[in-house]
Amino acid sequence: MKYDFDTIIPRRGTNSYKWDTPEEENVLPMWVADMDFHTAPAIVEALQERVAHGIFGYTKVPETYYDAVVRWFGNRHHWQINPRWIIYTSGVVPALSAVIKALTDSGDKVIVQTPAYNCFFSSIRNNGCELSANNLIYRGGRYTIDFDDLEAKAADPKVKILLLCNPHNPVGRVWTPEELRHIGDICLRNGVFVVADEIHCELTYGRHDYTPFASLSERFQQNSVTCVSPSKAFNLAGLQIANIIAADDEVRRRIDRAININEVCDVNPFGVIATMAAYNEGGEWLDALRKYLWENYEYLCHFFTERLPQYHVLPLEGTYLVWIDCRASGIGSDATTLRLQEEQKLMVNSGTIYGPGGEGFIRLNIACPRKLLADGLERITHILSKN
Repeated sequence: MKYDFDTIIPRRGTNSYKWDTPEEENVLPMWVADMDFHTAPAIVEALQERVAHGIFGYTKVPETYYDAVVRWFGNRHHWQINPRWIIYTSGVVPALSAVIKALTDSGDKVIVQTPAYNCFFSSIRNNGCELSANNLIYRGGRYTIDFDDLEAKAADPKVKILLLCNPHNPVGRVWTPEELRHIGDICLRNGVFVVADEIHCELTYGRHDYTPFASLSERFQQNSVTCVSPSKAFNLAGLQIANIIAADDEVRRRIDRAININEVCDVNPFGVIATMAAYNEGGEWLDALRKYLWENYEYLCHFFTERLPQYHVLPLEGTYLVWIDCRASGIGSDATTLRLQEEQKLMVNSGTIYGPGGEGFIRLNIACPRKLLADGLERITHILSKN
């Protein structure tokens, strides 16, 4: 293999949020969404060159940064972006918060398709808005969108925004063009603006291709903004870089103002350098990563089939976060998570933090060397096999 994803790289003692949050040394963290792999060599080389300069003052984002973003999404995802649509900021969560601040008033409602990424809820709450939950339908071991309920929720005049998670975290769906068009049509009919969190867009598998929501029509593009970052796909979360892509001039002006109000308008030189290296030179490494992650998922599925057949592993169309139905245990998500941590020293995410519909599920991060994955699965067996 040209790229090494099997070597276990010690991270404890590096001020890693993932690894250093648990105080005990023998805890295996498979919770927060960062990867236990070195990033692409081209990114490391670009950062080393920048570090060698030795001066790290305020950063002016160059035109070549915008060129890299535009070229990547054009070549990789067939979405033609105008560089002036791009607003850089320090992360997708700050981006979401700024967009909500820009486009809502206190007391407005925001639709979220639950269970959903837990920071959606805090971003809504922190801006004085209310959650309107469009619960996904879980049937036959797979999630779909409840379009009738979405239509009813969107018709509420207090609803101003739909937060779209594409690909969806935590349930692992990659929404099809047909599903996205249905969402877009409902939102247009009801005057609801779409805010698309597409941070996991590079991490899809098989025939489940990522479709940028805004790429489907000019009307959708004008009635939406898209938040993206290389952080998930290239393991760069600590470098604090993301982009908001907004085609509508007035929307972009309001978001830019909110970005400045929230004081998240500056980025660091390493995030800029890493983004350019990722988008200019990281494609081959990313393809190898996706292959390895899919093989990890296949390993996990085989393990559950052989050792824990009473529990259902959800299909993984996108992300590296596996959603597992643990309702057969009868003890609930929080109790399962607590027992895994206390008795087996394994950290996973309880489904309850992802809002309505999350009870009975856990989320497992499989972006790690296979040996660590195997260790984590054995620890899970000691708890789930007892029920």
